[in-house]
Amino acid sequence: MLTKIALIASIMLPLWNIPLIVRIIKRRSSRDISILWVIGAWSCFLAMFPAGIQSQDIVYRTFTYVNFFFFTLVMIFTVLFHRNK
Repeated sequence: MLTKIALIASIMLPLWNIPLIVRIIKRRSSRDISILWVIGAWSCFLAMFPAGIQSQDIVYRTFTYVNFFFFTLVMIFTVLFHRNK
């Protein structure tokens, strides 16, 4: 039972990146998000990715795939819509 709940949460948690992506696209700006932060966080996810996909734990493995996908979108849209002023 706990594994099923955790598996659902591992899929749902990264979905909270969707409102951020939508906000960036609607505003056509990601100026309020630090480029250093987003690239630093994404680099850490990238470094963790190989271990995550090799894990025997279905919750961690699922979270790795879903979170990496959605945070990659956040990183891409943040970089694309960042305006330096």
